[in-house]
Amino acid sequence: MSLPRVIVDGPLSPDLEAMLHGQVEVLPWLAPGTDYDDTIEGVYTYGHPTVDGPLMDRLPGLRVISNNGVGVDHIDLEAAKQRRIPVGNTPGAVDGATADMAIALVLAAGRRIVESDQMARAADFEQQRPQLLMAHEVHGKTIGIVGLGRIGRQVAKRAAGFEMRILYHNRHEKAGDDTGAIYVSLDQLLAESDFVVLTVPLTATTRGMIGSREIALMKSTAVLVNVARGPIVDTAALTQALQERRIRGAGLDVTDPEPLPRDHPLLRQSNVVITPHLGSATYETRQKMAELSIENLLAGLRGDDLTHQVG
Repeated sequence: MSLPRVIVDGPLSPDLEAMLHGQVEVLPWLAPGTDYDDTIEGVYTYGHPTVDGPLMDRLPGLRVISNNGVGVDHIDLEAAKQRRIPVGNTPGAVDGATADMAIALVLAAGRRIVESDQMARAADFEQQRPQLLMAHEVHGKTIGIVGLGRIGRQVAKRAAGFEMRILYHNRHEKAGDDTGAIYVSLDQLLAESDFVVLTVPLTATTRGMIGSREIALMKSTAVLVNVARGPIVDTAALTQALQERRIRGAGLDVTDPEPLPRDHPLLRQSNVVITPHLGSATYETRQKMAELSIENLLAGLRGDDLTHQVG
């Protein structure tokens, strides 16, 4: 009996190949406008190509879309729902690692770690001076978490270890929360926080939610950390604020666009730490993501409920 055919948007790791061996036939992602075989039953994506209604219509045999990652803003969920195609993702698998990255960026930007590293490596480095690269402590400060979901809760638990005052903002207050976080409006969170951490999904509501007005509410000593999605922040507004030192700094694991053009002014700012979307980049997390995304894929191909279905 022939194996179900699945198109994949990038090269598979050896572990993924081993998991799929003998269970599906893997086909490379085809170029736009290319005719697809109507026997293709699955789409496996890492979060890059757009999976929209027209693509789904070119795959009349499509039974499941499995995303190796949490964010599904590249998938037209309404189009999938209309066509009764289940969409799976990997929540839970990335929570701890992404929260670790958030706290790492809090520390790196807050304590000027990258600037310090560059200075220590410089050929003209001088003996340390009393006022060299002064920074503010992280311990005991106020952290504001925008989006107290799975990742946000993990950030809060880590922040508690630094004895930080923890604020959060969601669309609605979370009943029975055990993190010790205090629910406030977004404006109050921005005004009172020393570190603002973004962990919300990218939606029509959150796109551009941190713009010039919101940044103007922040303390001049505050640091903005984004481990969610780049378009949540107005890049031009953030760049200008950093250039004019209206906030102290930023730590960005995501940007808009991503990656930034090599001549982008944000890359020349010493008061920003940028990492290339590595929140989930640990061996353990990527293994969990692979396992869950494959579980979703195979369940959909069998006609079973997905381990985690979006919506």
